[in-house]
Amino acid sequence: MKFKTAFLAMLVLALFAGSAFAAGLPTTDELKGALKDAVKDAVKEGVKEAVAEATKKEADFHIGIVTGTVSQSEDDLRGAELMIKMYGDTANGGMITHITYPDNFPSEQETTISQILGLADDPKMKVIVVNQAVPGTAEAFRRVRERRSDIILLAGEPHEDPGVISEAADIATHTDHIGRGYTIPLGAKKMGAKTFVHISFPRHMSYETLGLRRAIMEEACKDLGLKFVFETAPDPTSDVGMAGAQQYILENVPAWIEKYGKDAAFFCTNDGETEPLLKQIAALGGYFVEADLPSPLMGYPGALGIDLSKEQGDWPAILKKVEDAVVKAGGGNRMGTWAYSWGYTTTAALAEFGKRAVENGALENKAKYIGSARALKDMRAAYDEFCPGAKWGASYFIEASTGVKNGHFILLRQDTYVLGGDYLGLADVEIPEKYFKIRMTPAK
Repeated sequence: MKFKTAFLAMLVLALFAGSAFAAGLPTTDELKGALKDAVKDAVKEGVKEAVAEATKKEADFHIGIVTGTVSQSEDDLRGAELMIKMYGDTANGGMITHITYPDNFPSEQETTISQILGLADDPKMKVIVVNQAVPGTAEAFRRVRERRSDIILLAGEPHEDPGVISEAADIATHTDHIGRGYTIPLGAKKMGAKTFVHISFPRHMSYETLGLRRAIMEEACKDLGLKFVFETAPDPTSDVGMAGAQQYILENVPAWIEKYGKDAAFFCTNDGETEPLLKQIAALGGYFVEADLPSPLMGYPGALGIDLSKEQGDWPAILKKVEDAVVKAGGGNRMGTWAYSWGYTTTAALAEFGKRAVENGALENKAKYIGSARALKDMRAAYDEFCPGAKWGASYFIEASTGVKNGHFILLRQDTYVLGGDYLGLADVEIPEKYFKIRMTPAK
């Protein structure tokens, strides 16, 4: 019933009420009450229909976003929630479809593949973003491509080797494992550290990106005059689970600090193990430059009991509250982060990049666009969209053995902010050429 129809109905009701009153039927008050209820019902129905009519135009195309769960990678998931807030959920006529892959993704690759592939069943799907692009993403993208050549495929923080994911994805973005292999130890030295402790496990060290970064870190420590130490921790996807892995870190950090001293800087490749690491460093000493996937939300809230429910989505406010808590705990000028979350920003930035690519036709000529200066500029612009005031460095991945640029693989790094201090100026650091030629070392 449209508004004008509703009001015509009310007029008829009013006329009927007048004649009924003349016949000595219901009282005036009774008729007034009935008329009042009728008006309320008619207006309510009219408003509902007006809203429905205003929102019935659905999005022209859809974007699928695949992330981990809150327990595995909360920041990535929150980035998807931001895009739903901005562009709406496809279930309600919006643009975004968000799904999550299993927590135990290493042993459930087929599930991950089928979930990603299922997005291609939507005829309006034009972009698929996977962040983090866990093992199985490349195979899922290959299968999507077989069905739908029109879908833009974007991978954030891929766990698979650059050569593998680049053959399947249009573009993948990764934290700059080459540049950060140098800048993280450099940051540690600037903060006052004399020893650099790298914490990981064999599965992570088998990844080309993580293994190469570790090799670069070791070489950078030699050049910078820092002692490099490798410590092995349990894999959270093993039988001990995340709880067991976290407990191991909690119990061993005191011994590591006693062994290596309070002037040691610690770096951990696993997000879940970062929280207990931060908790112990804040309490006992040592340095922490930034997380593997840096963010004010990465480990700090849980480690220091920070309630950020009121600040959700407000990154300057989140950074300020985390900074205050770190300083209060005694970690001021010893602990750092990126001002904006890598995981959160990557999910949002890749979805935004994909949206713009569909709308402006950037990827219609992939051969010309992929690997171009324009593509690099467009990707940086998408990241800048969600990180006002922060500096980003960006470059294409160069294969160490061949020196060939990989136009499908973009590396990004944000400047490091020292809580209780200031930015370290690492985004502007020129990475010495020698580090681009270092090869990955065997897993340990």
